[in-house]
Amino acid sequence: MAKVMLRENDEGKVLFYVAKKDMEEIVESLEFDSAEKWGGNVHLSNGDIWFIEPNAKTLPNEVNAKIIKRGEED
Repeated sequence: MAKVMLRENDEGKVLFYVAKKDMEEIVESLEFDSAEKWGGNVHLSNGDIWFIEPNAKTLPNEVNAKIIKRGEED
């Protein structure tokens, strides 16, 4: 599990930041995307898929996340 910071940028897109890896990516899609249930499998702009325990959407927020699949590397 990794500590992940979630926040919205000026364009309203959710940013996913992992400090230990100095990685910041845009959240492309979520398994659950409502105010009451937000999270599940999170697809990032680099192709990674992470899992966040679904909870009410509150941003900015620090959560625990688990890598499910690494994106394809060039």
